[in-house]
Amino acid sequence: MKSILVLGATGNLGAYITLHFNKLGWRVIAASRRKNDNGFFADYNIPYYSVNLNDKVSFDQLPTDIDVVADFAGDLPASMEGYHGEKYIDSIIYGTYNVLEWIRKNHIPRIIFPQTLFDVHYLFGNREPISADAERRVPLEGDHQMYVIAKNAAVEMIEHYHREIGLERFIVRLSKVYQYHPNHYTFTNGKKCLINDWFFISKAEKGEPIEIWGDPTRILETCHVEDFLQIIEKSATANHDGGIYNIGSGGSSLEERIRTIVDVFAIDGKKSEVSYAPEKPLCSQYVLDITKTKKELGYVPKYNWRDYCIWLKNERKIQRFAKIWGTEKDY
Repeated sequence: MKSILVLGATGNLGAYITLHFNKLGWRVIAASRRKNDNGFFADYNIPYYSVNLNDKVSFDQLPTDIDVVADFAGDLPASMEGYHGEKYIDSIIYGTYNVLEWIRKNHIPRIIFPQTLFDVHYLFGNREPISADAERRVPLEGDHQMYVIAKNAAVEMIEHYHREIGLERFIVRLSKVYQYHPNHYTFTNGKKCLINDWFFISKAEKGEPIEIWGDPTRILETCHVEDFLQIIEKSATANHDGGIYNIGSGGSSLEERIRTIVDVFAIDGKKSEVSYAPEKPLCSQYVLDITKTKKELGYVPKYNWRDYCIWLKNERKIQRFAKIWGTEKDY
């Protein structure tokens, strides 16, 4: 039986990864810096460990007969109130080093690691798909600067261990992965704000008018969490030593997204009236080239934006992660 250690198992993506591999029949070990998981993983017969990536000693409690480490731990700009750049250095640079050293000492063959989309931010703004092997750069301003520096450094460390000890590395560049979390808020430049999709969903549920700002044909990359999990699964089972892979599905237009939200989330047939405001600010636009992900991992996107909205509506009802995330009223 194959085994996987998921670091950051209580996080937005780590929790989905953990349950996915458990369903596949893998031996799964869940770890995160939270002191406890409120008994969530025990419901699935998955052992849980509290591990601080900055504390090498905390790794000693973990089983070492592991085939794959999925390292999805670390601080994020989206969850950081104010600005604390040192947290990225501690959790991503120093933390990744500790993970890699633990991997080396225990002869673990493979790591899966998420890279930030903002390493190719300089290529945003048009519809030309961005290559998985595009040059990694750092934005010189904004709340993502130290985060991208830390992520790029972590990727370079992983490549070093690949060259030195033959570590198989599957680095996945994340576009936004669309899943369900009861927290509908994010932080932008350290300030709390409502996530755009939830703003539109809230209006659609009330049947309130919705404006489409700027150019309605702007393309936004889309990746349903189920397609994301497909890529993670294929990264864990591929018969080669990996590389860097884009996560996406080709995107959808701003207008398609909003009109689909109106269709799916309208209550009692009362649909929001949609209007256009071309004079207002444009949304960011980018598309990731998933050719390499398809060719080397055998990835085939299966879900579009409408599929996601229907799935989200159901996932919101069942609240399967409430034990670790709470519910919407907690936020």
